[in-house]
Amino acid sequence: MILELKRNTKFSLQPIQQRVEVTFNYAVHFTNGIFDLDNPLLAQVVASDGEAKPKKVVAVVDGGLLEHRHGLLEQLREYCDRHSEILTLCESPLVVPGGEAAKNNPYLLEDIHQLVDKAGICRHSYLIAVGGGAVLDLVGYAAATAHRGIRLMRIPTTVLAQNDSAVGVKNGINAFGKKNFLGSFAPPYAVLNDFDFLDSLDERDWRSGIAEAVKVALIRDAEFFEFISDNAALLARRDMEAMQQVIYRCAQLHLQHIASSGDAFEMGSSRPLDFGHWAAHKLEQLTDYRLRHGEAVAIGIALDSTYSYLQGMLPHSDWQKILSTLTILGFDLYVPELTEESEIEHPRCLFRGLNEFREHLGGELTLTLLQRIGKEIEVHVAETSLYQQAISLLSNAKI
Repeated sequence: MILELKRNTKFSLQPIQQRVEVTFNYAVHFTNGIFDLDNPLLAQVVASDGEAKPKKVVAVVDGGLLEHRHGLLEQLREYCDRHSEILTLCESPLVVPGGEAAKNNPYLLEDIHQLVDKAGICRHSYLIAVGGGAVLDLVGYAAATAHRGIRLMRIPTTVLAQNDSAVGVKNGINAFGKKNFLGSFAPPYAVLNDFDFLDSLDERDWRSGIAEAVKVALIRDAEFFEFISDNAALLARRDMEAMQQVIYRCAQLHLQHIASSGDAFEMGSSRPLDFGHWAAHKLEQLTDYRLRHGEAVAIGIALDSTYSYLQGMLPHSDWQKILSTLTILGFDLYVPELTEESEIEHPRCLFRGLNEFREHLGGELTLTLLQRIGKEIEVHVAETSLYQQAISLLSNAKI
């Protein structure tokens, strides 16, 4: 209906309300030898878009990975040559530093954007990210901001990336001394988990990713935690079959949460999948990232579980089982940075992480704690004196 406008007639302009619903579909695949010439998975995923071929592709590779996989870049080139009717590698792969260094250097973001521009990558082309979680976070942010979003293929190469960060919708880099201050919510086009990459991990990186599995099991699936606890010694000894089961179930639980939580893009103030993370993020910063993310998460889990116990919510037997499982897996549950500074005004005080955690999401402080293994509860007040008692228990723990 067209409004009939009359001179000297006043009328009100009512708000126009519009609801937009968007559906995202992406698959998480599991394989071995992703770049083996006779492994068709990567080519099949590209071909499945049903569009004209071949498709332009560029790749960003974790430099830390190349220390163990010296021929990986050539293998990637040969794979694209073998499947040239489906995909074309337009430029030489860009190698970036592995680990948290990838997220601390803002110039790397520009380097990836320049690669996309030089190769003429468009929204129907593909950016392939090969590496650990930090590299995938960086490349994902670059993919989400080039042309307002180009297709991202994640090939995670660590336990943590395969079971957690690679399967989610978050991307980001660090800024202003804070974790993931800059970032985006942008689902990948696909995730391709290759278990062969796990063979080259050192002990710390093998172990580190298990912390995220412990986390999601504690808040979502008591039976899964029981499996991790029963197989903790096997996992510590690098049993691949046990690890594959952990990665699969952990990824499954993360994806279920993203799809069913009703807040996939974190519009609210609650983030249950960050159980144990308020302290973990601060500890990473306080240790100048000496701690791996998963190592910091394990300490954060131990801290919040102990706090839950001291609050009278978590049974003593559950608390002891959590700490015992983390210890058998090989995690240290205390570092000096936990007690380095007690004054909240001091920049190196752990408890500044509580406000930074709240600020990151906005709204009121919301922490996930435990009522029992497999059952979470949200609280909005943190008693720092009780957390100090929890830290004291961890520093003197004899599990």
